[in-house]
Amino acid sequence: MINTTASNTHPLSENTTAKLKQKLLELTQDRDFQPLKQKVEFYQEQLEPIVTELSQRNRVTQAEDQLDCILGVWTPVWSTIPFQDVLPGRIPEQSYQIFHDDGLYANIARYAPGSKLNLGWLQKLAELFLAFDLIIIQKYAVKDGQWQIENVAIKQALRWQGVPLTIPKANSWFSKIKQSHSQVIDLKNLNNSTTKKFKTSFGAKPQFEHLYIDRDFRVVKTRREAKQRPSYTIAIRIK
Repeated sequence: MINTTASNTHPLSENTTAKLKQKLLELTQDRDFQPLKQKVEFYQEQLEPIVTELSQRNRVTQAEDQLDCILGVWTPVWSTIPFQDVLPGRIPEQSYQIFHDDGLYANIARYAPGSKLNLGWLQKLAELFLAFDLIIIQKYAVKDGQWQIENVAIKQALRWQGVPLTIPKANSWFSKIKQSHSQVIDLKNLNNSTTKKFKTSFGAKPQFEHLYIDRDFRVVKTRREAKQRPSYTIAIRIK
């Protein structure tokens, strides 16, 4: 268990910022698919002291100044957001957060959800060959020093697993939806219980705060609603 040191001999305060970031990546490697309860405990016991130390090194503390840092493409390497894995089979290397400079960003991920789909006679074929691509588009802005987030659209697409969801394809999909000015929930291929979870979440106005941010690394604290416990996400820039 890590409480006040990044190793058995060196206090966290003696580590460089780069080393603290690397430590978070090493500790969370291959852990993003653990059960949520286990991840929450892992954050409290292992990650929180490092995040606390890292947040004290944060040079971009004002939300207004973070707008420039956030633009581009990121991937979440570890998160305690329950919403992220409502569907099973998320493919980490095809999961993106894309921030455009027009006040919109998208969470995009490819899933191989199998039994969570509702495709009738195509069900067996889907479990073997089809991928489920999900995009959640949100507005972002800064007002009175606070991030403002609003859900805009949730859409889905069924595609062949053999054709990867690359960054250009994900970005093109995002741009196409924006151009259509569509603000709807389109989840016709999911079962009823999963669709209900998405619709419930869509009505929320998430709270959003960077505990640490630079141009390549972010630690984000979020809440779907004010009364809920916070969730934490570690994201790295990939473009």
